[in-house]
Amino acid sequence: MRKEILVIDGNKAIRFLIQTIFKRYYKVVSVPDGVAAMQYLRRQAKPNLIIGSPELDDMGDWELIRHLSLSPFYNDIPLIVISSQPEDMLQANVMKYNAVDCFSKPFNPLKLIGTVDALLLGSRIHKI
Repeated sequence: MRKEILVIDGNKAIRFLIQTIFKRYYKVVSVPDGVAAMQYLRRQAKPNLIIGSPELDDMGDWELIRHLSLSPFYNDIPLIVISSQPEDMLQANVMKYNAVDCFSKPFNPLKLIGTVDALLLGSRIHKI
């Protein structure tokens, strides 16, 4: 069974890009906001990885990331943050909420692929 990635981002183009680059090797579920993410997490088995934006229209900045990192139900899921916030603020919050990595928008998809493959499989499986 393929490992599952949950993508949470208000930008449809970002969700489409991430889904496109990972769908061959992983099950990718994408949602546009924090409420949809929480509904999905409550209904489904836990994903193996979450890629999320801290800036969501239906929540305050970092609210969902904070919830995921503090929750005993979700804090064991590796979390990668993709954000348009300034680099120093992004780095500080990533450390504060124990995210495994972060990428600034616009991000390099090849670096994201390498990070995800290493976290989920221990090596790179994508052919570049």
